[in-house]
Amino acid sequence: MTVRGIPAPQLYQPGTYWEDRAQRFAGEGAGLAAVCAYGMPEFYNRAIQLEQRLALRPWLDVKPGTRVLDVGCGVGRWSRLLAAKGAQVTGVDLSPTMIAQAQQRAAAVGLADRCQFRVQDLSSLEVDGQFDVVLGVTVLQHILDPELLRAAVRGMAARLAPGGRMVLLEAAPSTLVERCDSTVFRARRRDVYLELFRDCALELRALTGVDPAPLRMRLLPHLRRLPRKVSMSLLVLTTALSLPVDTLFGRRAVKQSWHAVFVLEQKTGGTDHGR
Repeated sequence: MTVRGIPAPQLYQPGTYWEDRAQRFAGEGAGLAAVCAYGMPEFYNRAIQLEQRLALRPWLDVKPGTRVLDVGCGVGRWSRLLAAKGAQVTGVDLSPTMIAQAQQRAAAVGLADRCQFRVQDLSSLEVDGQFDVVLGVTVLQHILDPELLRAAVRGMAARLAPGGRMVLLEAAPSTLVERCDSTVFRARRRDVYLELFRDCALELRALTGVDPAPLRMRLLPHLRRLPRKVSMSLLVLTTALSLPVDTLFGRRAVKQSWHAVFVLEQKTGGTDHGR
């Protein structure tokens, strides 16, 4: 772990990059350093995990037997949460090590019979059947190519069962913010996502916030230029100040949030999403 995380590579090769992340951190603790902020301290990633869970909670109250597709499932943190509620979950991820960890962690808590995991590239999704819930948490922000991004959204939409919902949590600020963009990450403006969803015959049912407190996002681009002790102190301080704001007001402060939760359904009489 480092206070500054792991720097983004100059050349982003998704399969190689995510497998490297998994091999470094997927088996460590809860695996959050592999799937949240890459290599950042545990306290920082646990704050992110809490904010995400609170933001997603209204949409993940599933009934037993609900069919769930968890895309970019990582170590299976959301798959296990939903399987514990009785859902039947299929998780897909680009990294074989992530998938192996997801399988081991589900088995360790007695949920192997409700979870199946597959190594798959979301932009060329090959999963049979339809699902009542399609869930993706901070996945699309790492698909940089516009055509591959569109293919991923269409693939997910094609797997939605009638009356099903797609729940996506992504970095999606209201205005263009490039200071945290890198070779592996893009904080697309929120209306870019909304236009993409419309083009893929998806209808927005709800849009909520996640993390309106701006302190951490403003600090992150500067961490590497600061002495280690200073950067750690500032990271602890900004996390401590941000967490109460984000947990209390995150869902309601939509415009101010860096991340957003999109809840989507198929448009009635929509087009063939698989084409």
